[in-house]
Amino acid sequence: MVAKYFNPYTDFGFKKLFGEEGSKDLLIDFLNQLLPIHHQIQQLAFKNPENLADTVTERKAIFDIYCESKTGDKFIVEMQKAKIKYFKDRALFYSTFPIREQSEKGDWNFHLLPIYFIAILDFEYDEHTTPKFRRDVCLKDQDGDIFFDKLNFKFLQMPLFNKQENELVTHFDKWLYFLKNLESFNHIPAILNEPIFQKGFEIAEISHLNIEQYEQYKKSLVQYLEVKNVFDTAFEEGEKVGIEKGIEKGIEKVAKALKDQNIAIEVIAESTGLSYEAINRI
Repeated sequence: MVAKYFNPYTDFGFKKLFGEEGSKDLLIDFLNQLLPIHHQIQQLAFKNPENLADTVTERKAIFDIYCESKTGDKFIVEMQKAKIKYFKDRALFYSTFPIREQSEKGDWNFHLLPIYFIAILDFEYDEHTTPKFRRDVCLKDQDGDIFFDKLNFKFLQMPLFNKQENELVTHFDKWLYFLKNLESFNHIPAILNEPIFQKGFEIAEISHLNIEQYEQYKKSLVQYLEVKNVFDTAFEEGEKVGIEKGIEKGIEKVAKALKDQNIAIEVIAESTGLSYEAINRI
């Protein structure tokens, strides 16, 4: 059966839903489900993350959406398709971009505005600890008391969200159900028949895309499936030959497959974490 709605885990789908001026209200509504009352967003502006990068190496490690609230709070929103090495390191590295952006020349008192890194993960990264669908992280001391509340990480492991329609209780539940099942819907479920989701379905309907957008989506979908399938296979093989070797082989397979499809080297680098030099050697 041909899908009626696009896959929101693709680069195209994610940015179409959350990364455009016309869909800004969807992003605000979604983020407000994750944020505390005192950091609720009323308005936000998209920022160009490439302006934060000081070097070519940093510019290839750009996240999906970078935005700022009216009060100056910074938000990084990342959709991660498949397991990659050093995922937590990558998240921490990304958070340094808006930290450095706040520095001021001259006599600066080091006052920082809050930063939130929000990652929607299409995989499970809890391999050695008790799996948690949602993990909220901030800096705490040895007694578990909050030491610094301006740097926050929120990780959502989507494969661990398994609620069915009759189990949805909160507005946040509805958002997760929408994102996880969007591509499989052929109509709007009754429980999601409210304005914010109606707009999401309208944006996501493939028949509403123009020819150029449809071609971009098809290319993005192929990339998503290629990356995800090869990485998942690599991790399964990794259980037999050693996780690190399995991951390494998987990354190289992904890069080769994307090169064979003439995907831009910048996209391959962003998807795999490999350097331009390593990709050119493959």
